[in-house]
Amino acid sequence: MDPKQAPVFRTEGLTKVYDTGGGKVHALAGIDLELFPSELTVLLGPSGSGKSTLLNILGGLDRATDGRVWFRDLELTTLRESGLTRFRRDHVGFVFQFYNLVASLTARENVQLVTDVARHPMTPEEALQLVGLSHRLDHFPAELSGGEQQRVAIARAVAKRPEVLLCDEPTGALDSKTGVQVLEVLRQVNEDMGTSTVVITHNAEIRRMAHRVIYFQDGRVNKVEVNDTRIAPAEIEW
Repeated sequence: MDPKQAPVFRTEGLTKVYDTGGGKVHALAGIDLELFPSELTVLLGPSGSGKSTLLNILGGLDRATDGRVWFRDLELTTLRESGLTRFRRDHVGFVFQFYNLVASLTARENVQLVTDVARHPMTPEEALQLVGLSHRLDHFPAELSGGEQQRVAIARAVAKRPEVLLCDEPTGALDSKTGVQVLEVLRQVNEDMGTSTVVITHNAEIRRMAHRVIYFQDGRVNKVEVNDTRIAPAEIEW
């Protein structure tokens, strides 16, 4: 297989069970899945269907109860904590619904948290220019709008030049105009940097900008669609 076409992530029988004290909750119920290089993939499904759990396991933030997961040829399910930490640091960028910026640091300093420890990073200035915030380098989060804060969070995530960008409801706290701006940045990162990008969303219309759409139901993959044609973020109905 052409290495460019080999999956960037692959799972077999991936299962996650949480013991809530009052019983066991099966967040993932045996997922077989492939995600591919340079694709923008959207995960859709109701709350509790397993999307965030999957994303956290792919990103090395959580461990599966059973099954196996690979990042390229690296089996994540066999790694110790130190190995997962290296994997996250070297290969993965995260974007969450709530921006997780450090309030006492400027936009530049928030991005620098990553660039100081990454192997081959951009400069904070380069990363913030990429998301259209060169004019806000020295502003603190409280001085930025929600969309600007999310764009700083994206700059922080991509500054390490990750192979994978994992986004959990990145537009969930934003209005339509600001959400479109954030989706445009994610599209640009995916296309210009070739970053494999995975986006969880409750807005089903966002699926129309994806290469691949994966539908979740009750901890399982319900179906997978590949879009022959894709629309621009500005065309998405909110």
